[in-house]
Amino acid sequence: MTSIPLKNIWIRRQQCPCGDWKCYVTYEGDSEEASSIASQLVKNDSTTSEAMVSPYVGMVFKSDDDAFEYYGNFARKNGFSIRKERSRLSPQLGIYKRDFVCYRSGFAPMKKKPTGEHHRDRKSVRCGCDAKMYLSKEVVDGVSQWFVVQFSNVHNHELLEDDQVRLLPAYRKIHEADQERILLLSKAGFPIHHIVKVLELEKGIQGGQLPFLERDVRNFVQNRKKVVQENDSLLTEKRENDTLELLEACKGTKEADEDFVYDFTVDENDKVEHIAWSYGDSVHAYTMFGDAVYFDTSYQSITYGVLFGAWLGIDNHGRTIFFGCVLLQDETRRSFSWALQTFVRFMRGRFPQTILTDLDPELRDAIRSELPGTKHVISIWDILPKISSWFSVLPGPRCIEFKSEFDELYRLESSEDFELQWNQMISMFGITTDKHIALLYSFRESWAQSYIKGYFLACMATTIYSKSVDAFFKGIFSAQTCLRSFFEQVGISAKFQNQSHREMQYMHIKTSIPIEEHARSILTPFAFNAFQHELVLAMQYAVSEMANGSYLVQHFKKIEGERLVIWIPEEEQVHCSCKEFESSGLLCRHSLRVYVVKNYFQLPDKYCLNRWRKEGSLDYYDDHIARTSDEEWFQDYQCLTDTLLTESSVTKERSDYVHRELTTQLTRILNEVRNMPECEGVAMDLTFSPTG
Repeated sequence: MTSIPLKNIWIRRQQCPCGDWKCYVTYEGDSEEASSIASQLVKNDSTTSEAMVSPYVGMVFKSDDDAFEYYGNFARKNGFSIRKERSRLSPQLGIYKRDFVCYRSGFAPMKKKPTGEHHRDRKSVRCGCDAKMYLSKEVVDGVSQWFVVQFSNVHNHELLEDDQVRLLPAYRKIHEADQERILLLSKAGFPIHHIVKVLELEKGIQGGQLPFLERDVRNFVQNRKKVVQENDSLLTEKRENDTLELLEACKGTKEADEDFVYDFTVDENDKVEHIAWSYGDSVHAYTMFGDAVYFDTSYQSITYGVLFGAWLGIDNHGRTIFFGCVLLQDETRRSFSWALQTFVRFMRGRFPQTILTDLDPELRDAIRSELPGTKHVISIWDILPKISSWFSVLPGPRCIEFKSEFDELYRLESSEDFELQWNQMISMFGITTDKHIALLYSFRESWAQSYIKGYFLACMATTIYSKSVDAFFKGIFSAQTCLRSFFEQVGISAKFQNQSHREMQYMHIKTSIPIEEHARSILTPFAFNAFQHELVLAMQYAVSEMANGSYLVQHFKKIEGERLVIWIPEEEQVHCSCKEFESSGLLCRHSLRVYVVKNYFQLPDKYCLNRWRKEGSLDYYDDHIARTSDEEWFQDYQCLTDTLLTESSVTKERSDYVHRELTTQLTRILNEVRNMPECEGVAMDLTFSPTG
């Protein structure tokens, strides 16, 4: 049987989470990029038109293809198209003459109509036009060159304007990316005219401005369906074989690396359904940086019909790190639940403190079920790109106004204010019954600042981190390869992300305050830069001590934005109403202002989280957990306990997380010790009670 090469094409998930299977999402960034490319093409076309020289006798080209392309561009700029007419062949030179002519050259041959059969009488466009460019090949110093030997630009017909010439058959091309999109929409049940409308919206162009017509789309779909029907069984078998090859690759990697972990499920027909995997480095990285996890499910393979999910994090240098990934056959709660269960098992039973995801009702339900103690956050940069697509019914100026209102609503700090202004906003824009507004509102406790303020996000809900994630995916999706090659590419990218380190950076002092010197000595450049930014801004705030020992901190110019900082002197502890420390793990400008007023020369250890320290690197931690003696295991436990208990005193959120973490890690350490050989015949009683 002939092997069918499959291109593994990955695209952004287009199905809208609103539940309407006919509703698709157009991402704002993608539309802007498409518009930018279109604008650039127009600009290039204009430049080319100005600079393009009319062909002339004696003009030289490296190949006949170059000549045809040049003449074709010239023709398009001048309102006609061309075709290849004749060529002549010799044993010594191969093809040595080429004739290119206007598309209206010559006359249509007369066709004899069989009796009794009905044929459409189509009028030919050919009218005997004599515009042409003839070429001849010569070998000069051993190099083949093509010379223009005849050229005429005299037409006996009207030349077309720019908006007409693009509709000539020679220029109506459906590019590969558009072909894949058309087939996907057709498979989803979209009628042809809706497919055309979707493509126009996605490219950000006006109706009728696509480089092809609706009938071209219809013909393409009909022709492709015939080919697909003929090859469907072969393609299905190829996909199944590729999936089995991926499974074999996982097994082979496990044999070579015992720290590699993977799992899979099979369906009722005993065929591979879901596959998940992770690496030893990823599991070790999670031990230090698994407090906040981003589960990205924004890409799917239209070749294999699978959804790709990746668990990512951020290390102490602000780099995206890879924890694991999964290929799912569908996007149901059951599939997401299996993925989450598997991930937690890969990570040795450790639950993240916070998980960030895209907006998906099925995934939300799975998180509630499988990660009940984990805070669920929808990052605003996963919502904003969809706004234009969701509310395209609003005219341009109103859409811009809506985005402004939505952004203001997102930043409100009071849930009561949010509820009030939400109702006012949807009434003002007349979208009270809109299904997307209902969807956003049902998720409000996962994205609105008034609800998620204080959730630990580790600086991940930022555009900088979003761009870092996009760059990571660009690396693994760039090659259109089979699943096994894709698996290998994921491994290469994951290893690069998890093991590469930033070069040493010199961190300049800006304030000369002792606290800044202390922070520079213990924080990574990424964390120090964020800390330093807050410290510099802290100097712009005035401090007023209250009767109870707390402080009101206010900017010297801004009337609004006053913050309450509670000071607990016995524990050297601060709690700011902005909750920046609870969110990022780095002190805010308001708390730092209080420490400066209190004449602190260095920060308490509890406010220098291990995850942001220089010594919190993966190499250090891997060496630390690699010890095997009883005494060193005890040192591990003691060090871990001291660190976690110190951090647990800072916030309730951190305290709850630390309690779970301490129980999990202590159980792991005791299991390791329990499996060690007995020492001089003495067995240890290692019964553990987390509340004891």
